[in-house]
Amino acid sequence: MDTPQKKFWFPAKTHGYGWGPPTCWQGRIVMGFYIALLVVDAVLFIPQKNNTAFVSTAVALTVGFVVIIWLKGEPPRWRWGKDRK
Repeated sequence: MDTPQKKFWFPAKTHGYGWGPPTCWQGRIVMGFYIALLVVDAVLFIPQKNNTAFVSTAVALTVGFVVIIWLKGEPPRWRWGKDRK
């Protein structure tokens, strides 16, 4: 009996290192939420007036997004395109 494969929100890229776009609704929600929060960050902390607050908030949001991708995405490794399952 085959064991069910884990459903990844963010599959690994076929070439290079990292993840591709989301393949399920959960991943799309996370990505949409991340983009919306970046827009809110840009509106609240206008980069020309308060650059430090804008950059620090954007970095914190990006780190959180990458952590979610790391936890819910396919394990990253270098791929050449031929070894895709």
